[in-house]
Parts: sequence; structure tokens; C-alpha cells
Amino acid sequence: MRLAPIAPADLSAAQQPLFAAMREGVAAKYDLFTTMRADGALLGPWNAWLHDPELGQAFWTVTQAMTRARRIPDRPRQVAILVVGAHFGAAYEVYAHGVVAAKAHGMSERRIATLAAGERPEDLDDEEAVAHDVAKALLRGGVLPDPLYRAALDRFGQPGVNELIYLVGHYGFVSMTLNGFAVPVPAE
Repeated sequence: MRLAPIAPADLSAAQQPLFAAMREGVAAKYDLFTTMRADGALLGPWNAWLHDPELGQAFWTVTQAMTRARRIPDRPRQVAILVVGAHFGAAYEVYAHGVVAAKAHGMSERRIATLAAGERPEDLDDEEAVAHDVAKALLRGGVLPDPLYRAALDRFGQPGVNELIYLVGHYGFVSMTLNGFAVPVPAE
């Protein structure tokens, strides 16, 4: 880990408001996986953003907007996030959203392992398959193929397609943050 977690007592005046906002948001939303040390220091991408509170606030604002959007169902959403995390080899991302996929959405260990390996599970429903395929296509680079765009449009409508595209981009950024700062999976 390249950026040490910051205990609440060690926060600068510039970091304190962002820490308070992130801690409240993280505690309310992400209770299924480890997000904080015992001393209250944030882990994951939140720690990195806290080290640069001016930019971190912008990233946190986008994260909150992505969390609220909810234009596509949760299971396809988790599939897309796991595709992105696996593509970038972002261990914390795959860990965190693997736990969410299993505990909150009942995905099997086999499915999560298949997604984590960068493969397409055989048991995806139509919405999950579209989310998987859109994420994979976007991660390959280039323009999203028209037939795939239309399939997503048919399944999720324009607001859902927008969210799916933004979701892949956002979690690509989150994965790069995690990898750039060598954020590990926390010891349980």
C-alpha cells in the first residue's frame, strides 16, 4: 500500500470534511465488506482520495451520484463492476463487489470466480449478459458496437444505457486508483 491510511486523529483541517462525508456515506452503503481499520481510518479508494482532498471531493461526488442513479438493476450492475475490476486486476474492487454480489444479490461463488477470472458465466440472465457484454466491449476500446448498444437500450432504456456506460468508466477509474496506489484486500 503506497498511501498509509489516515487515522481520524491525524486528519488535516482540509481532510476532515471529506473524511466525515465519506465515512458517513461508506458506513451507510458499504457494510458488507471491510472499508475501515479498527481505528476508523478509511481503506480502499476512499483513503487515496482523502490524501488529496481537493480532487478527492470531486471523485466522491461522482461516486455518490453513481450510487444514487440506480437506473439498471443491481445484479447486472454488479456483473458490470466485477467485469471492470477483473479487467484491471483490481483486487480490492473484485473483493468488495464480490462480497456485495454474493451477500446482497445471491450470486454463487462459481459465478463470481468466473467473472473475477475475466470470463463470461454461463448462467447470466438477459440483463446480466447485456451488462457483461457492454462492459467487456467498452474495456476493449473503440466505439461500442451498434447491436450491443441497441441491446442495452432495449433492456435498460436510454437512462440505463447512460448509467451503464458511466458505471464502466467510473469503476475503471476506481480500479486504476486502487492499482496505482497498490491498495490490497484487507486482512479479515
